This record gives sequence, C-alpha cells and structure tokens, in this order.
Amino acid sequence: MQRLLKFLHTMGAIGFMGSLACLLILEGLVPPTSSLAGYALIRGAMGLIADWVFFPSFFLTLVPGLVSIAIVPAFRNARWAWIKAATGILVFAGGLHALAPIQDEARRSAEALAGRFDPARLEGITAGTAGTMWVLLAIATVNVVLGIWRQRIIR
Repeated sequence: MQRLLKFLHTMGAIGFMGSLACLLILEGLVPPTSSLAGYALIRGAMGLIADWVFFPSFFLTLVPGLVSIAIVPAFRNARWAWIKAATGILVFAGGLHALAPIQDEARRSAEALAGRFDPARLEGITAGTAGTMWVLLAIATVNVVLGIWRQRIIR
C-alpha cells in the first residue's frame, strides 16, 4: 500500500508541475484580444489543462500524501512530512486563486468567439496570476526536494 501511495503521489506531482509549466508557457503565447480566434484558442487550451491535468494531478498528489502521513507511523512524527502537508494546503489555496481566473477567461473567450460575450470585456490574466503559478511551481519544487533528500536535510 505504501508503494502504491508513493507512486500515485509521484505521478500526481509530475502532472501538477508539468501542467504549471505548460500554463506558464501558454501564457507567454497568448495573442492580444484583437485576434479573438487565437486568443480563444490559447485560453481554451489553458482552461482544458487546468480542468484535465492541473486539478486531477493536484488531488493525486495531495490525497496519497495525506493518507501516507495517516498510515505510516514514521511520517506522523517527521517534520518534513508536516512541512509538505502545510505547503500542500498553501498550494491548494494558491491553485484555486490562480486557476479560477484561467478557467473563467477560457469560458469568456469561447463565448466571445461565439458572439455571446463582448470581446472588449475580456480581461486576460493578471500578472499576479502568473506570479502565483511561479510561486506554486517553486513550492512544488521544495516539496520534491523534501521528499527526496529529507534525511539529509533533517540531520
């Protein structure tokens, strides 16, 4: 059971960090709203990555990690495990903060392309959202470091 949880946790982390990297790359490729078809295409892709990769990967990382803390006695007493759990909660909050605007803008841009939303009201994604994604990627990297080199760090 412990190996399965570690496998799921690792696979989730791969998807989580990969989806953040993809979202950041796509954010740099978004054309201006005056090119509505291209704008809607990129925003739609970002919305799909958020829905189908980011959130499932996040939960695939968080849930096995928390279950591991619950069932492995050594993890319950390990500071590194609780640090990872605490940062996981921060990542959850930050993920909701960063990904909700991405999903909203994907929906609005699709509606604008279909003629049901005024393209002039498209907002884009703020610099704060991209900054949040960078912070999430940094926290995820710290969690990977804690997971791999935990014994050396604690000593």
